[in-house]
Amino acid sequence: MEIDVVLEVEPGDPQIAIDFLVANINLSKSRLKDLMNKGGVWRVSHDGTRQRLRRAMSDILVGEQIEIFYDEALLSLKPMRPQLVDDFIEYSIWNKPYGMPLVGNDWGDFNALERILEQHLQPERDIFWLSSFDYEAAGLILIAHTRKAAATLSSQFDPAGFNGAEVCYRCDVVGDFLLDGEIELDVDGEPAISMASKVRYDERPDRSVVDVWPKTGRLQQVRKQLSDLEYPVVGDEDFGLAQDENELLRMKIIELKFKCPVSGKNQHISLMK
Repeated sequence: MEIDVVLEVEPGDPQIAIDFLVANINLSKSRLKDLMNKGGVWRVSHDGTRQRLRRAMSDILVGEQIEIFYDEALLSLKPMRPQLVDDFIEYSIWNKPYGMPLVGNDWGDFNALERILEQHLQPERDIFWLSSFDYEAAGLILIAHTRKAAATLSSQFDPAGFNGAEVCYRCDVVGDFLLDGEIELDVDGEPAISMASKVRYDERPDRSVVDVWPKTGRLQQVRKQLSDLEYPVVGDEDFGLAQDENELLRMKIIELKFKCPVSGKNQHISLMK
């Protein structure tokens, strides 16, 4: 069951959010509260500002619009939980599960990494994403929480060329990967270099496990280069060939090396035992 509707608050309507929803949407109060908490209800104010409406007892005003996005199948999903690897206050490192989105959409954000960080980072902190990382990948995610840390980390993971930093992606790709060494293929017209090494090949279902170390951090560099070489990452809906559309992106960041922006010491974080 799905509901996708926009309602305007009119004179005489209840002006408490949950009462307004109960009066206009054929769902129980408990389901509506769950929907609000999970980010599927929005308010559009008189000046056009749009924001999620989470608090059931929020006041709403005549003339505001309330947007409701209800997807029963989506809301029934078991919440994903990233694992905190380490917290240095100015930045943190997380292990993100396969299929976890970076941010939410109209229908909710309860399974998005950004929302999990907002709820669980104590004290509450800003979130700065590093542009050279492919955030659709699972595994290690490095997130800055101050502008200083973001600037220092961004200089190390520079899209034009990494400066003393390393990130290793482990990918399942289609076919028997026959390359070993440097990949130099432009990405969106910009020079891009990676190093690649095959871990193993499985004849059935004709897939290779490949480790890739980008030396530059162009947007979605690893997936674009592998696709251009006709070894698309399994589950890649953006750059892959004909694959099972229900399969998750089989790409994971398994190792990070960088200089700590707080202590200046070298950090080496690995998921490999």
